[in-house]
This record gives sequence, C-alpha cells and structure tokens, in this order.
Amino acid sequence: MKKVVQCVPNFSEGRDLDKIERIVQPFRGKEGVKLINYEPDKDYNRVVVTVLGEPEAVKNAVVEAIGVATKEIDMTKHSGQHSRMGASDVVPFIPVKNMTVEEAVQLSKEVAKEISERYNIPVFLYEKSATKPERENLATIRKGQFEGMPEKLKDPNWKPDFGPDTIHPTAGVTAVGARMPLVAYNINLGTTNIEIANKIAKAIRHSSGGFRYCKAGAVEMPEKGIVQVTMNLTDYTKTAIYRVFETVKMEAKRYGVPVLGSEIIGLVPMEALVDCACYYLGLEGFSMDKVLETSLME
Repeated sequence: MKKVVQCVPNFSEGRDLDKIERIVQPFRGKEGVKLINYEPDKDYNRVVVTVLGEPEAVKNAVVEAIGVATKEIDMTKHSGQHSRMGASDVVPFIPVKNMTVEEAVQLSKEVAKEISERYNIPVFLYEKSATKPERENLATIRKGQFEGMPEKLKDPNWKPDFGPDTIHPTAGVTAVGARMPLVAYNINLGTTNIEIANKIAKAIRHSSGGFRYCKAGAVEMPEKGIVQVTMNLTDYTKTAIYRVFETVKMEAKRYGVPVLGSEIIGLVPMEALVDCACYYLGLEGFSMDKVLETSLME
C-alpha cells in the first residue's frame, strides 16, 4: 500500500512573489509529490506551503526547497508580525495514509540531518520528534527569535539536535518534526488595538488557562486595519473550532469589539468542519458517513 505524508513547511518570505515562486518550484512537476497550495502573507512576511506525496519524494523536494530558501532569504533583513527564527522556519511532517507517527518521526530526522549537513543549518527536533520534553513545544524553541538565537545556542541546554552550535548567518535556525494534523486558525477583530487581541489570546490558550489543545497569540494586520487572534488547534477532536470561535466572540464583546470573520491557513480535516456544521445547524445523528465525499474516497 502506498504511503502518503503531508508536509507544511513555513518559509520566512511573504512579500517578494518572485522569491516565493523560486522556493516552491522544487515541489512542482515531481513524481510522487503534489503541491496542494501555498499562502503568502505580507503582514506575517511568511509563506505556508502544503504538499502531499510519497515519503521519499516529499523528503527530497523539501530538502531542495530549503536549499533555495537558504539562498533567497536573508534573515538579517527580515521583519514581520509572525514569530520566526529561520528562513525555513518550521518543517512539520504529518502522516496521512498507511503511515504511522513513528514513521513520520523517522522521516523528520532524516530531513533534519540532511539539511544540517548540506546547508550548515542548526536544526531542532520538535513535537513528536523532540529529544527533550522542553523541545516539544515549538514556541519554546523559537523563543528569542532569530535575533536572540546566537546567544541562546551558547547554552548547553539548547544545543541543536543536528548541525552547528552557531546559527547560519542569514538562514538562522530550523525546527523539523512530526505531528498529528492541526488546524491553523485565525480570527479577525474589528479593532487596531493589539492589547485587546492579546487579552483574548491569553483567555483561550492552554498555557494561560484556556483550552487544552489551543496555542494562541495576537497579531497586527496594518494593511487591513485590524488585529487577529492567531492560533493552532493541535487536536481539533478535543478543542473544536466552533468552541474557540464562540469563546472569542464572547470575550470580544467585553471590549465592545466585533468579530469580523475568520480564516483557515492550509488544509483542514473534513471532520473538523463537519463538527462545526453539526453545532451551528443543530444536526442530529450526523456523521462523516453522511458526507458525499466520504463515499467517493472509499
């Protein structure tokens, strides 16, 4: 049976479309690899790429794309609203079909080793691939961002899992790991007050007493004249999208701020949307079995 893995590399370039095209080019026209989409964001100055395919083919394409990003992106000149520590900031592998998490972990380690050796980039393993408990959380690894990494890597506790003990001068540091599917979800608030978004993010994220499987922060979107509550829902079966959305609306009301809408970045499991449909439509006895596409995939 053919194995299928998903990879969602995040590159620190969201404004120069020519550069972005060169970075994603290694995912085009390759046997065993399908480029699903890529979503650049000018405010975040970041592009999220989603690819599916056979593990070895995806691995080779990802390594090649990281090589292009290493040449194209100079982190000493980078600025944006999203936390970042490297040109190829984070590279997660997600098992999709006929593949275990353990196999995804092994794939992530192979990629980490290869990019460290080929491009001289220090690499941390995170999530399911982490070698230490404190490295499971990407936010903990990325704390200090690109500017703080030279000093951070001097600490023996933060010796990279692969590569040198010093950052790549222009490409910084990369995190590679394996994880289960998550939902990258942002909610738009009708205000420019970042403090309100910060307070709402604090109310919903797990680290400050919110939902168990929610990581959240606040981001300014100056071009749109709004702020966002940006989040990763790391287990949508236990922390549902609709539950977080309704809570953010409730919290926003405290500050007299409207919720303008929301967005999903990258792919989302159909089950997560079915869950929302059941809630908002009050569907009884509804399940994935009643979704037309489910039958088509069998």
